[in-house]
Amino acid sequence: MNTGDTSFVLISSALVAIMTPGLAFFYGGLVKRKNVLSIMMQSFIAMGIVTVLWSVLTFSLAFGPDHNGWIGGLDYLWLHGVSLAPSATYGTTIPFLAFFVFQMMFAIITPALITGAFADRMNFKSYLLFLILWSILIYAPLAHWVWGGGFIAKLGAIDFAGGTVVHISSGFAALASVFVLGKRVNRAHLPHNIPFVGLGAALLWFGWYGFNAGSALAANGQAAAAFVNTQIAPATAMVAWLLLSWMVDGKPSVVGSLVGAVAGLVAITPAAGYVPPTAALVIGLAAAIGCFYAMKFRAWMKWDDALDVWGCHGVGGVIGSILTGVFAAKNIGGFSGLLEGNSAQFIANLQGTAIAVAFSFFGTFFLLLVIRTFMKIKVGAHEEEDLDKALHGEEAYA
Repeated sequence: MNTGDTSFVLISSALVAIMTPGLAFFYGGLVKRKNVLSIMMQSFIAMGIVTVLWSVLTFSLAFGPDHNGWIGGLDYLWLHGVSLAPSATYGTTIPFLAFFVFQMMFAIITPALITGAFADRMNFKSYLLFLILWSILIYAPLAHWVWGGGFIAKLGAIDFAGGTVVHISSGFAALASVFVLGKRVNRAHLPHNIPFVGLGAALLWFGWYGFNAGSALAANGQAAAAFVNTQIAPATAMVAWLLLSWMVDGKPSVVGSLVGAVAGLVAITPAAGYVPPTAALVIGLAAAIGCFYAMKFRAWMKWDDALDVWGCHGVGGVIGSILTGVFAAKNIGGFSGLLEGNSAQFIANLQGTAIAVAFSFFGTFFLLLVIRTFMKIKVGAHEEEDLDKALHGEEAYA
């Protein structure tokens, strides 16, 4: 066991942990002032429920010994066998408990990301059930397929820190939720607190260094590359988004710039420890252009994805996952991509991306349909206008 690696992963875990409260502020600032508590609570309660689930069941489903490429076994149920000794498979220089807690933070923030799509309209009781079932039925299997030795990993697809597992899964689950829940009664609103959006974006960017660099699971050169790429890609995307919004919409949008930075962070996530910094520039630029016009397309289609989760996380994750197969450099992360002559890596990442998209979208779509058959999932028109009082009996600005 290496004490330096252990310290690094524990600090990275703390950085990823702060991202969920950061997301609460990011989303909270974007919604109406009478609905800010409801959207923030959806992020905070994930920290409680998903932690319990991860400790009891879902960690084992994701990282337990592989069963035919589809799911992990129950060897780690109730943390059985998750000890202070290193695992022979995951993070071989750190305590298995350190790997467990690092991966827990990913499991927490992923379903919380979805909530921006159905902001202002999901019943809290149905959200709690959705949170539990989605974590078990969608997140845990996908994490196993990609990181736990499942069939996507066996195809040869690579995902350094969650382009498929976190961002494609949440982004396309968000799109599915929009189709099942339907539109809000009143879709026209401006962000009620842009400084909250800025605070949330700052916490997300800060935590993302742990998200990406920590995924090396060691304090080494690959972690350094991931850290640098986690600065370059969002910075490039932020500048590009600023210019795009200025040219297309006539003003250099503050919110747009912050969303652009997040899009860049999303896109670099699967590539962070596999590509050189020059590729991070291209990935950041591609994310800004792709996600910007995805959001324009979403608006044109009149899909009521309230906070553009699909356009940012879904499309950004797809861009990053595909470009990982293009720019992967053997001297950075041990894999060669299309530019180094390895077309097989590019094809494998295309396949992994497509599988993650289909599973997340259709799995979430049918899960919500099932919940809807025996439970009210959408609030009424009157509740929608003051969700905080209707669901929680509290006001953010009493």
